Amino acid sequence: MANLRIKLVKSLAGCRGKHVQTAESLGLRRIGSETVQPDNPQTRGKIHQIKYLLSVTEE
Repeated sequence: MANLRIKLVKSLAGCRGKHVQTAESLGLRRIGSETVQPDNPQTRGKIHQIKYLLSVTEE
């Protein structure tokens, strides 16, 4: 199964609380932090919810 490299490129300050919780559930806490997550429907749904904050590349 493929993996996704997810990077937080915009600040969480001023975002909706639910969007902040989604970012934290992906392991992203501050600008520039990166994480590698499996490419599955659950991860894709989280990315879709906060796509305006992220940069995503496939590995």
